[in-house]
Amino acid sequence: MGRKHRLGLFALLCATLLSAGAFAASTGKPASAAAAKPDKAGCQRAAFRVLLDVGHSAQVPGATSARGVPEYEFNLRLAQAVEKALLRAGFRSTQLLITPGPARSGLVARVARANTWPADLVVSIHHDSVPEWFLETWTHEGRQQRFSDRFAGHSLFVSYENKEMAASLMFARLLGRELKEQGLRFTPHYTLPAMDWRRRDLLDPEHGVYRYDQLVVLRETKVPTVLFEAGSIIHRGEELLMSSPDRHAKVAAAVTDAVRLFCAARAQ
Repeated sequence: MGRKHRLGLFALLCATLLSAGAFAASTGKPASAAAAKPDKAGCQRAAFRVLLDVGHSAQVPGATSARGVPEYEFNLRLAQAVEKALLRAGFRSTQLLITPGPARSGLVARVARANTWPADLVVSIHHDSVPEWFLETWTHEGRQQRFSDRFAGHSLFVSYENKEMAASLMFARLLGRELKEQGLRFTPHYTLPAMDWRRRDLLDPEHGVYRYDQLVVLRETKVPTVLFEAGSIIHRGEELLMSSPDRHAKVAAAVTDAVRLFCAARAQ
């Protein structure tokens, strides 16, 4: 890690600490002690338990891409690439969570697994779409499909209702920063009035972190948890990128670096 990168990390951790302190002051909850300490000694990677939650299931596949591919397939492939990168980096306690069945029972099972293992960090991996009113139609391979090329980019979500809010925000910012280092950008469209009830508060306009209190997998987990929308599969250009080994490698590298830095901070 170069000097510029270290200085940037220090500034990010300081900003996270200030935000965590503000959150604690507004809610009466203590800020995470780990966020207050610098990244020095590193963590015990083999013992650090990362749960990679594959969003949706084969039975309830989530959104449909611009070319008719279920979101679940994108989620699974990317989660597998991230898992391999973390295992190679020495995070041997990483687990992939695949939850079959109906949506509601799947959410309950995801939360229970995170809380009873217990995980040290949960990253829920998804891919994005847009509300119905943004969609257009086109023909792909003889079939009519729906798409929207208006918005591209990733987004990160945390819940103020999570018991580890300060730590969740810290990891989300670290991941947003590492994605930016990989040349990737977040989507700002969740702030638009046209998003209606899907509109979210942008907590960090530099790293693409949004507030989403109501989401069960973020709210009910008792450990640091971040939902990661890796990109828009309803955008025809980004869909192709999200399927590429190069994008998988960039995202996996970003997640691995963010986990390493987060683990080191939590170890202090």
